[in-house]
Amino acid sequence: MAQPESNGAFFSVEGLRVGYGSLPVLYGIDMQVDEGETAVVLGLNGAGKTTTVLTLAGMMRPWQGRIMFDGEDVTKTGVEAMVKRGAVLVPEGRRVFPNLPVEENLRVGAWVRRRDKDFVDSQIERCYRYFPRLEERRKQIAGTLSGGEQQMLAISRGLMARPRLLMIDEASLGLAPVIVQQVLEVVREINADGVTVILNEQNVGSLRLADKAYVIQKGVLVYSGSAVDLRDSKEMRREFLGVG
Repeated sequence: MAQPESNGAFFSVEGLRVGYGSLPVLYGIDMQVDEGETAVVLGLNGAGKTTTVLTLAGMMRPWQGRIMFDGEDVTKTGVEAMVKRGAVLVPEGRRVFPNLPVEENLRVGAWVRRRDKDFVDSQIERCYRYFPRLEERRKQIAGTLSGGEQQMLAISRGLMARPRLLMIDEASLGLAPVIVQQVLEVVREINADGVTVILNEQNVGSLRLADKAYVIQKGVLVYSGSAVDLRDSKEMRREFLGVG
């Protein structure tokens, strides 16, 4: 893989090795995402996908490797600084504040600019445009929402910081197919509005949104390339994903 400084990638990862304690989880991951693209990271449970995005978001420190974001080395940058730079992770499991109303959950997402009322209000309205159902439930306690609505809220809370890079871990996990389709269509809209997106997924259907695809198996990157090529090739899907 070319050096990040010379290829001009908006977000790139080189030789990423990560583990827990003395247990290695990722064995030299390389990625490159250009500004305005959507990339999908595919793999089964335990493949290392979540460890990947936790590291990219500044929530874990890599053992080795380099992470570049918009021309700057952010390998040792923590999560708060990453959010301020414009890189936000929507974690797996939705993790809304169950005892707070929907709109208060959104306001929490804007903590980096919480004193700018106009900014916060404009971001809330933006989220409601993407997910009108949340506006209907703006005063409802988040813990009483359906799983799909909580996922919409989690994504919206991530958008409240107005990210340039949005990483979403398992957006479709545990959701009915019709809700998955709705959520992924909004992710497409978010990307069309200029936000670069990295999706962590087991759902092969997410390939239809993506420009690039990465497949991780047991901590090893086994596919890196066009999402369309992977989506359209039964042989490649069978080899790398175990599906026809």
